[in-house]
Amino acid sequence: MIETPSLVDQYCHGVLRTELGLGTFEAQLIPSAGPPAAGTTFFDTQTGFAVRRWCPPLLGLEPHCPPARYLARRRELGVVESGRRLLRGSGIGTFLVDTGEPGDITEPEELACAGNAEAHELVRLELLAEQVADTSGTVGAFLANLSGAVHHAAAGAVAFTCGADAGYSAALAPEPPGPGEVRGAAGRWLAGRVKGGAVRDPVLLRHLLWSAVASGLPLQLHTGAGRPGPGGPVRLTEFVRATEGLGTRLVLLGGHPYHRQSARLAAGFPHVYADLGVALAHTGARAAGVLAELLELAPFGKLLFSSGGRRLPELHAVGALVFREALDRVLGGWVGDGAWSWRDAERVAAMLAADNARRVYRLDERG
Repeated sequence: MIETPSLVDQYCHGVLRTELGLGTFEAQLIPSAGPPAAGTTFFDTQTGFAVRRWCPPLLGLEPHCPPARYLARRRELGVVESGRRLLRGSGIGTFLVDTGEPGDITEPEELACAGNAEAHELVRLELLAEQVADTSGTVGAFLANLSGAVHHAAAGAVAFTCGADAGYSAALAPEPPGPGEVRGAAGRWLAGRVKGGAVRDPVLLRHLLWSAVASGLPLQLHTGAGRPGPGGPVRLTEFVRATEGLGTRLVLLGGHPYHRQSARLAAGFPHVYADLGVALAHTGARAAGVLAELLELAPFGKLLFSSGGRRLPELHAVGALVFREALDRVLGGWVGDGAWSWRDAERVAAMLAADNARRVYRLDERG
């Protein structure tokens, strides 16, 4: 067994505070634009099978028990206790939490308490702009307040993060917009939005990204692999090139099934890192093969674990436990073949599990 330290989950969300029925629970298992195929459920996925393998023992049940029995046990324990057992059973010691998820979701401090762990905030750029807009009466005030909000956020957060729309906008025009462009875009957006309206304007999104780059904090980019046209992280190559040498580290999130592109960018640019999260958590029994592909392409110091968990504590637990098993199968197999030593395998495992994230986000400087 490859020994790993307490994990640093470099990208996740909080969990729901409310009890869930079978239908509402399974709807959270995977991103989907519609219902499952007739006669099936979203438990009939690699993620669903992974939940049934790893999570029941954490709640005192046998692996692979039926979903209805699992959820009955979950309700018996209650949402707080079941969440506590799942999060603590994950082996995650530090959560980096994107606070931009809507709904009745736990804050970083609550997630840390439930998991007996530490937690740090990832500031979602779009949400920051929307909050500023709700309290700014004019375009000038909005832009001035936004600049101040980014500066203030940078003093307390470990990184900025953004959604696929922002990454897609950067890919379309990988340079900062001019002041006139920004003012015009801000005016149009403010005039057309209602309170709480989301940022979709590509010029404003680019402005947010470049403001984050100027802050010096790491910037996490959702790669928008599901968009039409040429897919995946490769579309961000020009933005990556434009930010080289500016002192900001870029972390590419959610590249699966284009995870090899993320690994290639991490290998090709000194300021780019690739996330292991969704690529492993969503492939379940195939996670070891995906991990081996990533390790073929990227330097080991450029890959960071995350659970990618959101809304369900099961997804945090599965992300962590699938990662540990894949790591053991891949690195342990190479040790068994004589290609690696145990010492090197455990050193690399520690890098992927925690050390790389601690370095990228300067966590040890935060005490």
